[in-house]
Amino acid sequence: MKKHLFPLFLLLLGANTYAQRGFFAITGKNTQSIDFNNLREIEGTSGTTGRVIFSADITSKVFSQKRNRIVVEDKQSYSSSQAPAMAALAYDFSDNRLVYMPMFSSNIYVLNLETKEITLIENNVATVSSCDINSHITRMTAGYDGNIYAVNNSGTQFLQIQKKNGQYLVHDLGMIKDEASNGKNSFTALETGFGGDMVAGADHNFYIFAASGNVFKISIQDMTARFIGKIAGIPEHYSVNGSAVNDKGNVVIASAKGAPLYEVNLETLQAVQLPGEKDLHIYDLASKYFVNNKSAPVNFSTIDIYPTRVDEQFINIRINNKNIKGNIRMNVFDLSGKQVMNENLFIKEETINQKIYFNNLAEGAYLVNITDDSGKAILNKKILITK
Repeated sequence: MKKHLFPLFLLLLGANTYAQRGFFAITGKNTQSIDFNNLREIEGTSGTTGRVIFSADITSKVFSQKRNRIVVEDKQSYSSSQAPAMAALAYDFSDNRLVYMPMFSSNIYVLNLETKEITLIENNVATVSSCDINSHITRMTAGYDGNIYAVNNSGTQFLQIQKKNGQYLVHDLGMIKDEASNGKNSFTALETGFGGDMVAGADHNFYIFAASGNVFKISIQDMTARFIGKIAGIPEHYSVNGSAVNDKGNVVIASAKGAPLYEVNLETLQAVQLPGEKDLHIYDLASKYFVNNKSAPVNFSTIDIYPTRVDEQFINIRINNKNIKGNIRMNVFDLSGKQVMNENLFIKEETINQKIYFNNLAEGAYLVNITDDSGKAILNKKILITK
């Protein structure tokens, strides 16, 4: 869990239509035990709290996907939508929903931020036991592909939550293993790798911020965890329980122990305290941003488009390839195949680095097509305009 030794969890959810530049959060009550209080907004730059979205005190309406009907839950149960212990949260930016899990349960809940209706996904893929801290799923985030991902404490289950034809499907992607170079900083050990939270990168990999302050990069290709360092600049006994990427591309971390939020540079792992709230009990954080997505790319290919999740009405097109010359053109198609936009790109010294605005396009998915002087497609990439 995050860890079972640590008192409270707060779930900061990713920025949504209400908080364009902030997070959502699961917050705990001001006690020394695990005690869910509410889901709320938090401003991602200052660390100040915003409005409450959903709380432990309201009467919730829960619809069971499996039983196809409204169900009545016991709020004090470890397997309810308002369970006392919460540890994992993600923001589904494509549907404007919060996805979360009680700490001691395999149930998955989806909160519609517009209607406040909750969908229960009875998940029989995860094997969660309340008495087995290895099995507790404590890290969750939206992936760059739009799916939701979650990992248990010991890394033995890496779940993908996918929406298909209106139904949520859960897949177990397998076990995450330590890289040999990790040594004593094991991802699968209680003191060094358990708990915390995770964020996603534009390279389709993930970064896990363990409760200990250790940071691991998770490679999807070979399902390995590589220790990349320990966060510097936070108090010695600071328990990292939430993490989310802000609009500057940095990671904001939060604690279940009633402590300030910190902004962490992922390259240096140096943390700087945010000026906002000083004693929030935060169990988890989530946002709509991704590592290496908002800032200039570091290891992008010579032809690329970023970001692909467009909430500020523009994309950047970068072409740095001496073999690509002449009249470069951008075409945009909706999912029916209709062309909705086209524009010539300007090449300068064998490089294009241009910002393209989509002020007149409605929210939704589009295909961006880049062609060279001969009309040959050199890049096709799907984008999602959220506004």
